[in-house]
Amino acid sequence: MQDEIRYRVVFSRRRTISLIVSPDKGVVVRAPFMTSAASIHNFVREKEDWIRKHLQKFSGLTRLNSGKLCEDGELYFLKGKEIRLKLVESKQMYVRIHEDVLEAALSNTADRPLIRRMIDRFFLLHAREYLQLRFAELTGKYREMGFNPSGLVVKPLRSRWGSCSSHGKITLSSELVKLDPVYADYVIIHELCHLKHHNHGKEFYLLLGKLVPDYKAIRKEIRQYITK
Repeated sequence: MQDEIRYRVVFSRRRTISLIVSPDKGVVVRAPFMTSAASIHNFVREKEDWIRKHLQKFSGLTRLNSGKLCEDGELYFLKGKEIRLKLVESKQMYVRIHEDVLEAALSNTADRPLIRRMIDRFFLLHAREYLQLRFAELTGKYREMGFNPSGLVVKPLRSRWGSCSSHGKITLSSELVKLDPVYADYVIIHELCHLKHHNHGKEFYLLLGKLVPDYKAIRKEIRQYITK
């Protein structure tokens, strides 16, 4: 017997019932005010096969952050390689990579919120240094393409790997530092191509394909990772 589907209901001024299934929010049913619980339950039952199909697909995703408890021995990723957290009691606070171990030192190793802040800051600073370097190298490599970004920002992004504003400023997700470098390079080149074609039309993909011939395979692979 299959487990009953768990879902969250959001009421609003709408006329019909709808639902979304996402890897971070799960199953969310949107319904008009005053809709009965029975009506919502029947609606979910009618969509059960479709919902389970999508939930199964999401179960195969690699979650970079979800469920992290900041406990000794916990698994993290850095540039596509697995590293394990080692908590060290010390009067000096620091986070570093030492012999393929993510070492976090602080006086109270039971202070999970502090450990999380320390680790998040470590990855953010590491990402800024790493991605700025890759950005400069790739912009230089494709200098003949005439890419002229107005700036670069590296910060945590909730739902995308990168973006390019209408003014040419490129933003990259700091989470890219956790993935194999091929994905960071792909996202950077993808956003550089938006400097020429600020859409996902035919000409954009022709340019992207010229610079990254196997972009379709890379795009499919990077979709297996989520930051939630």
